[in-house]
Amino acid sequence: MSEKKKGNTAAIVYDLAKPITDALGLVLWDVVFEKEGASWYLRIVIDRDGDDFVSTEDCSAVSRQLDPLLDEADPIEQSYYLEVMSPGLGRKLKRPEHFAPFIGAEVTVRLIRPVDGIRDFVGTLTAFADRTVFLQTASGPKQFAFTDCSFVKVNDDLNL
Repeated sequence: MSEKKKGNTAAIVYDLAKPITDALGLVLWDVVFEKEGASWYLRIVIDRDGDDFVSTEDCSAVSRQLDPLLDEADPIEQSYYLEVMSPGLGRKLKRPEHFAPFIGAEVTVRLIRPVDGIRDFVGTLTAFADRTVFLQTASGPKQFAFTDCSFVKVNDDLNL
């Protein structure tokens, strides 16, 4: 394996994509490199600050600018599909900076290991501090170390 291919693929691509999204006035929400079936997908998840939605033009602009950088850096050995998308409904909160805008929102916390036989907790996100998720549930306040969470996901409030 060549020197340039060492390291976490998603982290390498994040570093390539971040200046692009910043320059376009977008938020780089996440980078995910994962296998689905026989195919690999490199997913660049972008967002906007405020109430504005990500457009298909935003996704295209990021893709057009990122594609030649990926070709030059060549951080991925196998073939893959590049997808640029918005986080959409049910977005996962993966980084500390993701939590502040969703204080007061209903979220689902799935734990890696159950606590008292329960793995999923639903409630209002009340805080995120010191890598701890604070939740107000129907049964009272709960707190979970972020490292114990499989995911924290904003619940779809549209009830479609």
